[in-house]
Amino acid sequence: MSIDRALVDAALAAVTDPNTGRPFAAAKNFRNVTIEGSTVSVDLVLGYPAKRQFEALNALVSEALRAVPGVAEARVTVSQQIAAHTVQRGVKLLPNVKNIVAVASGKGGVGKSTTAVNLALALASEGASVGILDADIYGPSLPMMLGIDGRPESPDGKSMIPLVGHGMQANSIGFLIEQDNPMVWRGPMATSALEQLLRQTNWQDLDYLIVDMPPGTGDIQLTLSQRVPVTGAVIVTTPQDIALLDAKKGLKMFEKVGIPILGIVENMSTHICSNCGHEEHVFGAGGGDRMAREYGVELLGSLPLDIAIREQTDSGRPTVAADPDGRIAEVYRAIARKVAIHIAERARDMTSKFPNIVIQNT
Repeated sequence: MSIDRALVDAALAAVTDPNTGRPFAAAKNFRNVTIEGSTVSVDLVLGYPAKRQFEALNALVSEALRAVPGVAEARVTVSQQIAAHTVQRGVKLLPNVKNIVAVASGKGGVGKSTTAVNLALALASEGASVGILDADIYGPSLPMMLGIDGRPESPDGKSMIPLVGHGMQANSIGFLIEQDNPMVWRGPMATSALEQLLRQTNWQDLDYLIVDMPPGTGDIQLTLSQRVPVTGAVIVTTPQDIALLDAKKGLKMFEKVGIPILGIVENMSTHICSNCGHEEHVFGAGGGDRMAREYGVELLGSLPLDIAIREQTDSGRPTVAADPDGRIAEVYRAIARKVAIHIAERARDMTSKFPNIVIQNT
């Protein structure tokens, strides 16, 4: 019995991506569909990292194909292909960096850096090539969070080789100064240092560079927003009204400079008692969700105020690295997948495809 190709195509068209809720076929994720005898082969190529879900996605597509009359075997290959996507007008992509994600908050103390480093680790755990830049010139925390010591090497005296922690490339002003030294710099010096860290680091083939922004909406934030090719921003807040007030200012800043908001992360949404496990909304409830609805963006996820998150991060092994199979690590991975999906749905950057036109006198 020969297999009807139209029935194969119809079966594939009906398979929905559980992460997006939309058909894989509509996003052109299916490639190289072939029929040989009673065997159907197909490649499923995702535009976002989801390595931990490859087996489940394989089973999902295989089941749909085996329901087609005449199909005895389905050979499904699942892979991911991360592309570079558009950034602000007039800003060129960095060499060897496909997508830059800014993680920001309007105020300090909301767990932004903890969120940034776990988001980066979550993307890496799903198979992406990830780097992280500590953009907080005055209060760098990345060296402690990743448990990295040492200074970046500079073989040519002009650029730096990023350090590596938990499989991620990383750079921070904290690697270049003594731990207790305060950065007594005015704004222009700090912004210049940030640009040097970003542009003079030899990032190696990154799918995503996570930038841990300093709190506020001052010189450094504005410089990054106007001169650095940012694919999108993630806003971190707590449910508390005062934190939401400042988070909204950060969100509006990105909107004004043409950087899309990928979503909001609500940190410290509940407190979990380490003794009895009781859960309580100590900072209020639903603030992140209200802000998301007000500005028409997605609430990517909510994280508890849990002592384990603090202990793991302070020890140099953030939650996604310390307890990869735990409940909180899975929340971080779910947030990371949503961020990556929002990026994948944006228009691709095609500037690298265009030839350089040079006009010469002949």
